[in-house]
Amino acid sequence: MHAKISNNAALVVVDLQPDFMPGGALPCHDGDALIQPLDQLLRARRFQHVIATQDWHPPGHASFASAHPGRLPFEELPRHGGLQTLWPDHCVENTPGAALHPAVDWSGVDLILRKGRHPDIDSYSGFRENIDADGHRRPTGLAGWLRERGVTDVWVAGLARNVCVLWTAMDARTQGFRTFLSWDLSRPVAPSSDAATRATCAEHGIEIAEPERAD
Repeated sequence: MHAKISNNAALVVVDLQPDFMPGGALPCHDGDALIQPLDQLLRARRFQHVIATQDWHPPGHASFASAHPGRLPFEELPRHGGLQTLWPDHCVENTPGAALHPAVDWSGVDLILRKGRHPDIDSYSGFRENIDADGHRRPTGLAGWLRERGVTDVWVAGLARNVCVLWTAMDARTQGFRTFLSWDLSRPVAPSSDAATRATCAEHGIEIAEPERAD
């Protein structure tokens, strides 16, 4: 399904970084297939605003399995009243794997939003951090930034579809934006998550659609 890009639409490109590509520290399935189409979309300047999120963790981040002796990547650990998935060390600040992918033209991006910088709090969504020790999810300021610019529609693409893309889309919808998740311009950690992602989108009123092709 294709949908028209409104005049008040913003595109959020989530975590298109080398560490999430095949061969990277935390690879997403077929993640490198997004580089060319997203580069073309950004060069076409079809969105009123474009935001790029960037995972940007300090060394020893609490979400890293290496920060918890005896724990392995992808185990779950009780933290802050929930379960924290432990990840391989990835997107460590100022490392090549944390850079926005160099094969994409980022010159048309209005805002680069770095997330996951707090050493004790994970951060999947571009709108709010994960739950902290006080049970709160701290806002990043993105919702206000978009409203100040008259944005009504938010399109979300990038990596990983079942984690940071989905959380960003859910928070966009919760903040009152009409929200589209581009299936073709996103990839999961593993395809086995796709059915659950579709169900979550339906539950939250997130539209799965692709940007309508330019005339």
